[in-house]
Amino acid sequence: MKVVAFNGSPKKEGNTYHGIKMVAEELEKEGIEVEIIHVGNKVIRGCLACNGCVRNQDEKCVINDEVNDWIQKMKGADGIIFGSPVHYASVGATMKAFLDRASYVTSVNKSMLRHKIGASVVAVRRSGGVPTFDMLNNYINYAEMLMPTSNYWNVIHGAAQGEVEGDAEGKQIMRVLGKNMAWLMKLVEFGKGKVQEPEKEDKVFTNFIR
Repeated sequence: MKVVAFNGSPKKEGNTYHGIKMVAEELEKEGIEVEIIHVGNKVIRGCLACNGCVRNQDEKCVINDEVNDWIQKMKGADGIIFGSPVHYASVGATMKAFLDRASYVTSVNKSMLRHKIGASVVAVRRSGGVPTFDMLNNYINYAEMLMPTSNYWNVIHGAAQGEVEGDAEGKQIMRVLGKNMAWLMKLVEFGKGKVQEPEKEDKVFTNFIR
């Protein structure tokens, strides 16, 4: 089994990376491969709202950049981690641009992420961690992914690079998340062919303007 993790920090090995790495170490102990992709230092523009991915049905965004490669990475993975620093109590802009586009492509192309395992990790200096965590979870919920939990919100604290290593509670949160994610991934894998998957329903769209 494999997990692909996306580091939304501009810093390659900043505190977001360290948080993801703590989760990854627990997954690797269970024989699960983890690949960490650095998103936050790329130039990624936002969604054009053109619906080209809906019309083309080719599992691609019409903006031909790294996002299309990352979509295929997610398709091939059993589990996905979204990691972000906190910028103004929100997800980093580059990470959000990636998630907006990738989430739309994967949802309108046969719900590509449905029933994969998805988790969010947030690194923050002081405040805004929980709103950012909630925002990342929105992408997981919309995709009908399955979400492992920890013993608190998946937020780890630190300012200088690597400072999260001093957050004992945050480190425990990441460890527990990694253990629970590995366990849930195994439950899903071992249940294939034994427990029937619920039938996918076509999306119903309702507008409230009469």
